[in-house]
Amino acid sequence: MRHPAAVSQPLRTGPVGLVLAAGEGKRLSRPKALVEIGGRRLVDRAVDSLVAGGCHPVLVVSGATPLEVPGATVVHNPRWPDGMGSSLRVGLAALPAAAPAVVVMLVDTPGVDARVISRLIAAWLEGAQVTVATYAGARRTPVLLGSAHWAEAAARAEGDYGARAFLTAHPELVTEVECGDLGPWRDLDTPVDLARWRDELHDHAGIGDGLHDHAGDERGILPP
Repeated sequence: MRHPAAVSQPLRTGPVGLVLAAGEGKRLSRPKALVEIGGRRLVDRAVDSLVAGGCHPVLVVSGATPLEVPGATVVHNPRWPDGMGSSLRVGLAALPAAAPAVVVMLVDTPGVDARVISRLIAAWLEGAQVTVATYAGARRTPVLLGSAHWAEAAARAEGDYGARAFLTAHPELVTEVECGDLGPWRDLDTPVDLARWRDELHDHAGIGDGLHDHAGDERGILPP
């Protein structure tokens, strides 16, 4: 598969951000990236969380629908129907060569905010090669991958299994970072999921998003 050329942007010393946003959102009847919560698209919320958490630049992998995302570079995955693995491969191939690490985030997890990103980066700065957010001990997303591991992670990414195969093969590399105290981890797969989020936002309108006031399983990113 032909990958887009690596993005060339000025780098700071921290990780870059990568949002996987290529899916069609079949059960939601629209691409998840375009779903709005509190008047903001999920893709914009994800980018904002990565930037506020310490990632620069941020890339977004599109697929089912064209995307324009302020503050991010969009790379297209023409094989998005093949599953999340293809989007991870496209995203990793497009990262700046000089980047030391990447934080990989799913577009449909609006409860993941900047504080989660910051915790993963803090563990990496302390020497961890791969960091994974956990909630009550269960591995979820985001995932931080040091650049030394991008090639193997991409090579092992197949179908709807993103980084799972790589992480399963190398448990000795993984540092778990508990984030359950920052709020629940949820993904948005169905209209019921979306309605619940919007109800909570309405109920807690005075405190930002209702769960965080900062800018299931994970379907293949991590092992169960």
